[in-house]
Formats: sequence, C-alpha cells, structure tokens
Amino acid sequence: MSKNKRKNPREIWVVLPTYNEAENLPPMLDALLSLDLALKIIVVDDASPDGTGEIAERAALGNSRIQVIRRIGERGLGTAYLAGFRLALAADDGVDAILTMDCDFSHDPAAIPALVEALDSADVVVGSRYVAGGGTRNWGFHRKILSASANRFARALFRLPVRDCTSGFRLYRREVLEAVPWQRVRSTGYAFLVETLHLAARRANARVKEAPIQFADRTRGSTKMGLREVAVGVINLLRLKADLFRNQRDGESD
Repeated sequence: MSKNKRKNPREIWVVLPTYNEAENLPPMLDALLSLDLALKIIVVDDASPDGTGEIAERAALGNSRIQVIRRIGERGLGTAYLAGFRLALAADDGVDAILTMDCDFSHDPAAIPALVEALDSADVVVGSRYVAGGGTRNWGFHRKILSASANRFARALFRLPVRDCTSGFRLYRREVLEAVPWQRVRSTGYAFLVETLHLAARRANARVKEAPIQFADRTRGSTKMGLREVAVGVINLLRLKADLFRNQRDGESD
C-alpha cells in the first residue's frame, strides 16, 4: 500500500455477521444509520433460528442502505466476512472502505468515526483493547487473562505489528481486501481474524494502525465465545503456522 497520506473514505460498507441476534440487530441498525457517515450495511445471517434473518430482511425492505445475505447450511465468522467482502467489492456504486464488527454492542458504533479518522494514515485500522485508552468492561479476571494470553500468543507466532490480533472491529481500505490472496485462507472462527491480519500486513504490505476502544460484554443474547472456541482457535493457528512453514520451505513467500 502507498505510504502517502490519503483522504478518509467517502463510502464505507459495514459487514455485520449475525447468529441469534434478534434483540440486538434493530438497535444496532438504528445506531449505525444515525452516524454522520456514508455507511451501508451488509447483514450476513447464518440461518438464525430466532428470526434474525427475517428482521434483517424487513429492515432492508424499508432502507436501501441495508442489504442481507442469508446463508443456509453454512456457519462461521470467517466465511461470513468473506461473503460480505465479495458483495461490497462487487457493488456497482463502489466502496472506499469496509468495516467489520460484532452485532452485540461489544463493539460500540460510536467508536466508528475515530476508526475512520485513523484510516487517514493507515490502510487497516484495528479497534484495540490493548493500547493506551483501550480496555474491556464487565469482564471477569479469567476472561481477561485468556484474551490477553491468546493475543500475545498470536502476535508472537505470526510476528504481527499489533497488540490486539483477535479484534474483529476493523476498518480496511478496499485496496487491502483486493490484494489479499483469499484463495489461501483456510482458517475459521477467530483464527480467521489473525490470518487476515497476517496476509494484509505481509502480503498486501498494508500499514496497520490500532485505535483504542472499550470492549463491553453483551447485555442481550448469549455469547458465542467460550473456552472451547479459544482452544479451537489456538489449534487452528498452530495449523496455519505449520502450513506457512511448509510454504516457505517449498519456496513460497508467507
């Protein structure tokens, strides 16, 4: 990516994966649409049994700034992001940047303007819990230790230039997403976030910057993150590192 200073994006598309977010989706859409930004929203719903997909489609009927992808038989954070990326990048009216975030208000929509401002001197902005001014709210001690340890592990394993490697609150310039070799991505779940950051920094030569956020525990619905998900993520990261090592040994760049 170019190191020259670039203007902030004019049009931003938000990729919003959902599964059982019927309580959170309406207020999240209202919060996003009320921001003084040129936002469009792609809700990617994985066949939520609580009716989230139907809520999203009703919202889209009344607002052209909302689009919906309803996936049947496919689940997962990584593939949901990829579906949203493909739709945004193929749009006829263009997109300057793409934002990813959670629907449960753990990522505060009010923080988005600060991420947009930070993109003025970066290609990827990560909403970070682990830089000055960032943090978490309503987290227990064990969850804090688990998250911090997982991030240190990922950062060291892939030599990533950020402290919060597993944050899904990110803003990408479209050129970064176009340059990432998505055919190489094999990770699922939260390992996908680490792999995407690795490919953006190493393969797309993106300038990555962290902006502080306060990450709050959800107040409605149930969390999808638990010890099992963390363990699976660690295993996937080790597999990914092994794949990268084999590629390097065979003469490919990581």
